Amino acid sequence: VCFIPGGLDCSISFVSHVLGKVCVHGRQEEILSVLLPRLTDLTKSDCIWQRICWRLVECVPDRWMEAVVLGLVQRVPGADVLSRLLGNLVVKNKKAQFVVTQKVLLLQYGHSTSVLQNLLGYLSLDSLRRALLIKVLLELLETWGSSSAVKHSPPEQQRYISKAILICLSHLKEHEIESCRQELLTNMMEGVKCHLDSSLPQIRYLGMIVAESISSKVNTDGPVLKFQYEEDDEVRELKSLLVQTPPSCVVPSLPDDDRNEKADSALPSVLESNKKSHTAAPVMPDDESDAELDSDDDLIPYDMSEDKELKVKAPVYVRDCIEVLAGSEDVEKWEAAVKALESLVRKNPAATREVSVELAKILLHLEEKTCIEGFGELRQRAQVAVLTTDPIPVAKYLTSQFYSLNYSLRQRIDILDVLVLAAQELSCPKSHGKTKHSGAQKPCIQLLPGSDSSKDWRRIVDERIKSKTRRFAVGRSQVELAAVPNEFSSVAGHFFFPLIQHFDRPLTTFDLLGEDHLVLGRLVHTLAILMYLAVNTVAVTAMGRALLEFVWALRFHTDSYVRQGLLSCISSVLLSVPKERLLEDVTEELLETQSWLGDVVEKDPDGDCRRLALQNLLLMENLKKKLLTVPS
Repeated sequence: VCFIPGGLDCSISFVSHVLGKVCVHGRQEEILSVLLPRLTDLTKSDCIWQRICWRLVECVPDRWMEAVVLGLVQRVPGADVLSRLLGNLVVKNKKAQFVVTQKVLLLQYGHSTSVLQNLLGYLSLDSLRRALLIKVLLELLETWGSSSAVKHSPPEQQRYISKAILICLSHLKEHEIESCRQELLTNMMEGVKCHLDSSLPQIRYLGMIVAESISSKVNTDGPVLKFQYEEDDEVRELKSLLVQTPPSCVVPSLPDDDRNEKADSALPSVLESNKKSHTAAPVMPDDESDAELDSDDDLIPYDMSEDKELKVKAPVYVRDCIEVLAGSEDVEKWEAAVKALESLVRKNPAATREVSVELAKILLHLEEKTCIEGFGELRQRAQVAVLTTDPIPVAKYLTSQFYSLNYSLRQRIDILDVLVLAAQELSCPKSHGKTKHSGAQKPCIQLLPGSDSSKDWRRIVDERIKSKTRRFAVGRSQVELAAVPNEFSSVAGHFFFPLIQHFDRPLTTFDLLGEDHLVLGRLVHTLAILMYLAVNTVAVTAMGRALLEFVWALRFHTDSYVRQGLLSCISSVLLSVPKERLLEDVTEELLETQSWLGDVVEKDPDGDCRRLALQNLLLMENLKKKLLTVPS
C-alpha cells in the first residue's frame, strides 16, 4: 500500500483499476495475499484508512467488480474485517449487490461454509445492510421451497442453500423475525413437503433440519416441529450454524507459566464452590423423614430368588407356526413362533411347499404385537426362506400383490426387498466344499489329553513347520465349490416379468408414475439387481430387451434416484446379456441408449447419474473392442 506524502489530496482510481485488472485475470491470490493483511491491520483502529479502502473498492469498474469482491470474500478472516474493507458497497453499487445477494448464494454452490459466514455476517453488521439480509433469506427460502428446484438441482446445491438459510436465521433479531413471520411459515410448509417427498435421504434430512430451525425461531414460546432422524457429523454441522459465533472468537494462547498460574488460582475457587454446594444441601428433620415412611414397609418381602421363568415351548411344525401367527392371542407363543419360523421352514422344505403361499400371505400381513427385538429382520428372513423353498408359486403371489389394492408403501417395498434377497440366495452356489489350500490361515494345533501316541508325531511336526514357514506368491485360499446348478436360472422370469408389466397402470391408492416415485425408484433398482443375477440364464436376452424398453420409457424422469436406477439397469444389461446377443437382438435399442447416455453425461444435474452414464459408455466401448477382436 502506497502512503500519501505531505497530506496531499489524490485520486486512487488508478489503483482501483490496477486491482480490478489483476483480479479479473485470475491473480487474486498474488495481489490479495500482500494487500489484504496490510489493509486489515491499518483499518483496525484508523477510520481514515477504512474510508480509503471503501473508496478503493467503489472505484473498481463494474466489469471487474465481481472478481475483486469474490477475492476479498474468500480470503478475509472474518465478517468484521470484510465490513471494514467494503463498508456499504452493496448498498451503493448494483453490481456488487448482485454478486453478494444473488450470484454467490443462488447461482453458485462451490464456496465453503466460511465464505457464507463471512458474506452473511457482513450483511448483518450494519443497519443499512440488514434489509438486504432479510431479502436474501426470503429469496433463499423461496428457492429452497420450490419443488422444481428440489427435483432438478443437485444435492450439493441444496445443502449449500440450506447452510445459507441457517446462517441467515442465526443473525436475525426477534423484531425482524416477527416482521416476516408469515412468509417464513408459508415457505417452511411448502419446502418441507417438497423435501420429504424426495427419494434421497440426504434431501429429506435437509428439509427436516431447516424446518426445525425455522420453527424454533418463529415459535419461541409455543410448540415447535420435531422430526426423528439419526444425528451424524453432517447433521451436527448444520445445527451448529444456528449458533452465531462472535467475530473475534479466537482466544490468544497463554504462555505455559501464565496458564499454570491461572489454573492454580482457579483450583481454590472450584474447591470452595464445591464446599459451599455440599454445605448448602438441606438436611431433612428426623420427624419429617419418619412421617414419610409407609406402614407397608414393615412387611417382609417374599423370597423369589429360586423362582425360574417358565419358557414357552417353541413350535415344532410349520403348520403350528401358521396357527399361532394367524390367530393366537398368546403373546409368548407368538414370539416363539416368529423366532422359530425360519429354521423350521429350512429344515422342512416338503411341509413348507404344501402351505407356502398361505405362509407367505401371513408373513406379508404380519404386524408386530409386542416389542420383540429385530422383528423386521426375523419376518424378512422367514419370507426369504419361504420364497427360496418354493420359488415359483410364492414369487407369483408376491409379484401379483405388489400391484394390488389396499397395500401400504412399506409392504410394497418389503416385497421388493424379499425378491432381491431370495434371488441372491438362489443364484449363489451353496458354500459347501473342501478347502483346496489355506495358506492365508495359520493352523491351530490342539493337543488333546491322551493323544500323545507315536502315530500323530509326524502330523504335529508338519503343522508346526507349516505355521513357521513363510511362503511367497502362494495367493489367497481357494474353496473348491461343488458344481451345482444355478437355482435362479429356472425361476428368473417369474421374479422379473410380472414386476415390469403393470408399472404404468395407476391404481386408486398407488401411482408409480405419480407421487409414489420412491417405490418406483426401489422397483427400478430391484429390476437392475434381478437382471444382474440372471447372467447365464436362458431368459436373460428377453429380460434385457424388456428392461431396455422399460428404461427408454422412463429416461426423462425428474427424480434423480429413479434415473440412477435406470442407469444401473443399463449396466446390468451390458454385464449379463452375452455380447453376441446384444449385437444381434438389441442393436437399435443400444444405439438409442448410447445417444441418451451421452446427453446424461453432459446435461444431468446429478453427479451420480453422470458418473453412472460415463461408466455405461465405457462398458459399451469395451464391448465394441471385444467384438472387433473376435476372429470371424
